[in-house]
Amino acid sequence: MTPSHTQGHVQEHIDLIARHEQEFSERRTPSEKLADHIAAFIGSLGYIALHLVLFAFWALWNTLSITNHKHFDPAPFPILDACFALEAILVASFILMRQSRISRRSEERDHLMLQVLLLSEREITAVLGMERQIAEHLGLRQIAENDEVSQLSQQTSIDEVAQIIQDTLPTE
Repeated sequence: MTPSHTQGHVQEHIDLIARHEQEFSERRTPSEKLADHIAAFIGSLGYIALHLVLFAFWALWNTLSITNHKHFDPAPFPILDACFALEAILVASFILMRQSRISRRSEERDHLMLQVLLLSEREITAVLGMERQIAEHLGLRQIAENDEVSQLSQQTSIDEVAQIIQDTLPTE
């Protein structure tokens, strides 16, 4: 296999993954898209800078007597506290919405990966079975009758594997 052929094959897989991600992104509802944009902004340095400027302005406006203006929220700034308590609730909601969507996508990827792994297991089992038959036909009995190869060329019961895992792993 030439390097360019390998790169083409790899690029096909990358393109397929990119297409799946793009399709998932496009299936988002308008509210999910808005929540994602807000959550992305909340996680940015711009958001932090905006808050630092806002805190500084609020504190200066309500404590300094540079001009003749009314201090509408004197220290310890109860209105500012209430505003940011409300903002914290909204921020947490946006972040939870985004995490929920990301978790849903992760579950889809996990299901896809499980399907690919199950298909791969079946294909490898079939290949091992054929290789054993070829080895036997060629008179390579040591390979054809190898216990490990013989076991690996048998169908794997996913239900049995799941039960063994469940029985083996400690419960909480």
